[in-house]
Amino acid sequence: MKINVLSIFPTLFSSFVETGIVRRAHEKGILNIEVTNMRDFASDSYRTVDNYPYGGGAGMIMMVEPVVRALESIKERGESFLLSPGGTMFDQDFARELSRKEVITLVCGRYKGVDERIREFVDEEISIGDYILSGGEVPTMVIIESVARLLPGAVGDPESVESDSFENGLLDSPRYTRPRIFRGREVPPVLLSGNHKEIKRWRREQAIRRTKECRRDLIT
Repeated sequence: MKINVLSIFPTLFSSFVETGIVRRAHEKGILNIEVTNMRDFASDSYRTVDNYPYGGGAGMIMMVEPVVRALESIKERGESFLLSPGGTMFDQDFARELSRKEVITLVCGRYKGVDERIREFVDEEISIGDYILSGGEVPTMVIIESVARLLPGAVGDPESVESDSFENGLLDSPRYTRPRIFRGREVPPVLLSGNHKEIKRWRREQAIRRTKECRRDLIT
């Protein structure tokens, strides 16, 4: 899979692409991430990508020209997505949908917002939640990592992905590791029993219980 990223702060992705699952997916040839600096497509020597809004008001707006020129410079961009507060809410189902695509392009906004005309040049908009960040770079990293771990071969044990929260519409069950007892708090005996049928049943019951307690909205 190839993911193109358009940003005015490409160095933010330098360590990200060299870390964890994203790095391993890249090394295995499963994922290719290319970051384009939209400042390279500005029309002046100052590499200006933002300006004051028409009609007045606080904040700066990303200009349509450098963004669209950067987007159109990518020969193979697949479906393009603008990170935006008004976009489709990103969730596990959306991540799985994106993981099936060969190429996608993610456009990171900044400042107060983007020139409205930019929306005419992308296929869709994505939001990762109802809150505001300084730009689309962090949401883009969220999307990339979420998608990367779904790519076949990216995670060593596929069962680890299949049992994650949201994969079956529930939160994951409680998990424990060594030591068996910590400050009087003991690992549930069923997990030490070796009875895999009972362990599976217990984990299912606990997943339902936890989901009802923490995310009742997921129970339909």
